[in-house]
Amino acid sequence: MNIYRSHNCDELRKKDVGKKVLLSGWINKKRDHGNLLFVDLRDNYGITQCIIDKENQNFSILEKMQLETVVKIDGEVVNRSDETINKEINTGEIEVAIKNFNVLGTCKELPMPIFSDQEYSEEIRLKYRFLDLRRKKIHENIILRSKVISFIRNEMNNLGFLEYQTPILTSSSPEGARDFLVPSRLNPGKFYALPQAPQQFKQLIMVSGFDKYFQIAPCFRDEDARADRSPGEFYQLDLEMSFVEQEDVFNVVETLLVNTFENFSKKKLLEKKFPRIPYKESMIKYGTDKPDLRNPLIINDITDIFFRDDVKFEIFKKLVKSGSKVRCIITKNTINKPRSFFDGIDKWAKDQGASGMAYFTFEKDKEVYGKGPVGKFFSKEALEELMKKTGANIGDSIFFACNKEKDLEAITSLARNKIAKDLDLIDENIFAFCWIVDYPMYERDEVTKKINFSHNPFSMPQGEIDKIDFDKPLEILAYQYDIVCNGIELSSGAIRNHIPELMYKLFSIAGYDKNQVDQKFSGMINALNYGAPPHGGIAPGLDRIVMLLANEKNIREVTMFPMNQNAQDLMMNAPSEVSNDQLKELNISLKTKK
Repeated sequence: MNIYRSHNCDELRKKDVGKKVLLSGWINKKRDHGNLLFVDLRDNYGITQCIIDKENQNFSILEKMQLETVVKIDGEVVNRSDETINKEINTGEIEVAIKNFNVLGTCKELPMPIFSDQEYSEEIRLKYRFLDLRRKKIHENIILRSKVISFIRNEMNNLGFLEYQTPILTSSSPEGARDFLVPSRLNPGKFYALPQAPQQFKQLIMVSGFDKYFQIAPCFRDEDARADRSPGEFYQLDLEMSFVEQEDVFNVVETLLVNTFENFSKKKLLEKKFPRIPYKESMIKYGTDKPDLRNPLIINDITDIFFRDDVKFEIFKKLVKSGSKVRCIITKNTINKPRSFFDGIDKWAKDQGASGMAYFTFEKDKEVYGKGPVGKFFSKEALEELMKKTGANIGDSIFFACNKEKDLEAITSLARNKIAKDLDLIDENIFAFCWIVDYPMYERDEVTKKINFSHNPFSMPQGEIDKIDFDKPLEILAYQYDIVCNGIELSSGAIRNHIPELMYKLFSIAGYDKNQVDQKFSGMINALNYGAPPHGGIAPGLDRIVMLLANEKNIREVTMFPMNQNAQDLMMNAPSEVSNDQLKELNISLKTKK
């Protein structure tokens, strides 16, 4: 028998009553009832209640012992009395009567409690992350993460994919986020880059004749933190397939995600065949390419209404004539909502930096009229056209804003979510997936006016190559796609450009000449000249998948050892200074700040 335990702390049941047992774990909680001391012993698997009476010589020692001390308990399994049965834990019908115990690991005074999931500051939680990880909720999140990754690996194997590992030390890429650079000792003055993603390598795997690749891939990007993005590093399910079209990739990912989410969550999937929404349509209807489809509210473009002579809302009419657009959100059956609800949305929009949200409610006496601050500026005929255009009915309300398109998309997207939450329209027990498709190949930088790639530069443009009008690059669509769930982007993907001549042409539009492409993407462009198959793939973020399954709002809650907002590891004190000898060995000198 193991010298530390005969059972784990989630294993004992009523059938074990009378057994002599050894348990080891952490003292999670103590309750002193005078003649009896109750000790909750916790390990990775669960909790067992242990008891010791005052006659036992160890009573006074255990009574004074610091929580989180690691102990081994020697005792006997006994029944709990009916009134003390705890149905919330698996071992709730029994307890262990302590005969002896040994301290295996002492514990100093705790900087934070372990037995509760009370919120603590980020600094405390990350500095003492090893303690934070003992807490029930986050401990279970990390176990869930492990199980999800194991499940996904198994599913990928069942789908015919093989796992291959790609290099961590590679070359810097001019596209995407900032690289993390690693100096080369053997090649002074030169640097490796940690991979932002295994993009080029996974394409090279396809060129190498391997048909279906996947990898649980670590990725490194020098980006600022967000609630759904870790600073520094993250993991993704990287996959690539040869001889496929866009739908082939979709079928694999849908099968994988449906199986994963149904296996690990009791929430319903809104649809198992994920809707395909063109990018342009998504930006109009939802104001974003990351729509939360649990939200039933739709944004409508009503710019044309403001060209009517019988619309007297002059502020918006002047803006429309100068090139601005007007978009609106209809809320159903809100006729009885108090004025404070409508004014609250208007004030909230101003707090977001917008000029506000105009509003009124469609009502009818003898004829249709708009009840609200700006309803008087619309004729009966204009209101009827608005109702027809937006699907509004009497008793519905309209919120609308006017601005340049990008700013308008931003505020209406936020307003759509704000209004839905205020009206309690979002079903939290649903996962709503969708594909965003038909992304533009290029976009124009609003500051420099330069043409840039909008997504992945290695993507295949849509249409027959000899019929693409390269003189109108902003009209070229690409086989690029995003997978989105509940308003969170899980991944971008694409069918890849495997034709060297076409790649040179597409890069030239973005300002790269042939020599630059050969230099920056030498491995890729060289390989494509030796017989490359059509191929495509995607890379869903594992951190975000687990975050959704764990019902967490912050990715830190599903990451074992995350950094803080400033990309610092407070526990390991990284990044840290290095010695002059190390710098000298790497041929690096540091500038001293004055």
